[in-house]
Amino acid sequence: MSVATMQTRQEQWFRYPRKTASARLRLICCPPAGSGASFYRRWADLIPASIELLIVQYPGREDRAGDPFSRDLGALADDIASAASPLSDLPLAVFGHSMGAAIAHEVTRRLEAAGRSVEHLLVSGRPPPHRQRGKTIHQRDDQGVLDEIARLGGTPDAVLSHAELRDLLVPRIRADFQLIETYSADPAPRLRCPVSAFIGQDDTEVSEDEARCWADVTTGAFRLNSYPGGHFYLMDQPGAFIRDLTARLAAAAWPCTP
Repeated sequence: MSVATMQTRQEQWFRYPRKTASARLRLICCPPAGSGASFYRRWADLIPASIELLIVQYPGREDRAGDPFSRDLGALADDIASAASPLSDLPLAVFGHSMGAAIAHEVTRRLEAAGRSVEHLLVSGRPPPHRQRGKTIHQRDDQGVLDEIARLGGTPDAVLSHAELRDLLVPRIRADFQLIETYSADPAPRLRCPVSAFIGQDDTEVSEDEARCWADVTTGAFRLNSYPGGHFYLMDQPGAFIRDLTARLAAAAWPCTP
């Protein structure tokens, strides 16, 4: 693969909200269903400069609005891992929330299988693959999809009450629900890297018992943190979560200091 092609693939799949010469670790962030890279842009002001954010931009989102939606989670993870694998100048960690947690896990599996070391996998707001709940929200009519979006929270009321914005949102959300609801993890060797799970105490999408089962996906260390709030606890009150996330990355043997 040529340097130009490599750069094109990285530019296609990743967004950098902030670059810093003092970065000691790179954190790939996978957004939740319905979201694009802007979901994590606020983190650029909260995470220390020693951590470089590399945010995945899914097809069909924001500046990739013209690209067709992904319909297969494994194929999506293949593309993200392929784009990330050549980034060898810094140690790498992977994070994902909700649907993004499943994608982050599959990306980490692929990177490790290719011989690329991952310092830490961090997952939020979702059970592990072997505890995935069966759902068929993507088969509902438009109002049914909107009802689920409203139930989960995280989407401004101004968006849900605006007809044109709703019309743009529903196909994207439906495609993501189809992506995650038809996902089935292949049996595979467990990860080698440490895994950390994070949940909101009132999140109806994952229980503490389910979250603890993320320990099953790795031979490395595991830790669980919970916070006040629902499914989008990490965006409603990010301070404590970001502090714990940063500390967990520092514990991965790389001194990520502000």
